[in-house]
Amino acid sequence: MIALAASAWYLPETSVRVADLPGLSDPERATCAALGIDRVPADDTLTAAELAARAGRRALATAGLDGGDVDVVVTVEPRAPQTLVSSEATRLQAMLGADRAMAFSVGGLGCASLTPALLAARGLLCADPDLATVLVLHGSKPATPGRYRHPVTVNGDSGGALLLRRRGALRIRDILLETNGAYADLFRVEYRDEEFARWREECTDPAAYAFRLAVETRNRLRDLLARLLGRNGLTPADVPCYLTQNLSTAAFRNWSEAIGVPIAKACSENLARYGHLGPNDVFFNLSTARETGEFGGRAVLLNISPAAAWSALLVTTEEGTAHEL
Repeated sequence: MIALAASAWYLPETSVRVADLPGLSDPERATCAALGIDRVPADDTLTAAELAARAGRRALATAGLDGGDVDVVVTVEPRAPQTLVSSEATRLQAMLGADRAMAFSVGGLGCASLTPALLAARGLLCADPDLATVLVLHGSKPATPGRYRHPVTVNGDSGGALLLRRRGALRIRDILLETNGAYADLFRVEYRDEEFARWREECTDPAAYAFRLAVETRNRLRDLLARLLGRNGLTPADVPCYLTQNLSTAAFRNWSEAIGVPIAKACSENLARYGHLGPNDVFFNLSTARETGEFGGRAVLLNISPAAAWSALLVTTEEGTAHEL
């Protein structure tokens, strides 16, 4: 297992009201209004790397460290990098002064791309005794200027940072990840012959998203949760807090019905205030749940991506753990 030594977030002070989003058709605006999102943080002057770096500096400061103390920088790659060919991973390494660290990026699974970053961090800490500190970073910026992905969610800007070590009070005790290549091109942005102002996320098969993927997601989440709890000697009642990414209030209802337990209030509150923050959502929700007392020492974090990928994490504190792996 690995431990979360520190986490931090950067959310722009400026925001956009969902009701004021431009360029939506009447059906899109009606769907958008029903998502349960009031506003999303937005600052078009900041790049994904700048958002991630601000969160990274906060996480290091919380742990009493600086960039020189970091052994590995893992960047969860942005959906639309600022430039092609250049390295976002080593750019962030330089921005944080993590000169002696190794740096690389992971991605390709949309909202669920944080999970392979955690798997990579766990593998490195298990395999190499010379490594002690891994910093996982993500700057979440929407792939298109419109911010709205029909009929799914509205994307806000954020930076997120997780500082991982072998030991600590907050443990990431287990990680499961599943993928299905049948949905690889379900959502896409055609960009090669379009200027950025005209970029738009397109669902290539609305019926597949609304029905086939929805059914598969319910089944996958149910099975993932059963596997995760079963191999850790737990029942659903042993976990007081279930957290997901923030897409919509309808998604919360569907996922809660699928797994048979309620989704924590922290998720719906953050959805209304911040919208969807991509791979930053689940641990940001965990941070909120810890502040409000919903966490209770043990939580399951669920992530879903229309890429398609599904993941489940078990996070516990020392005091909240009755079973050892």
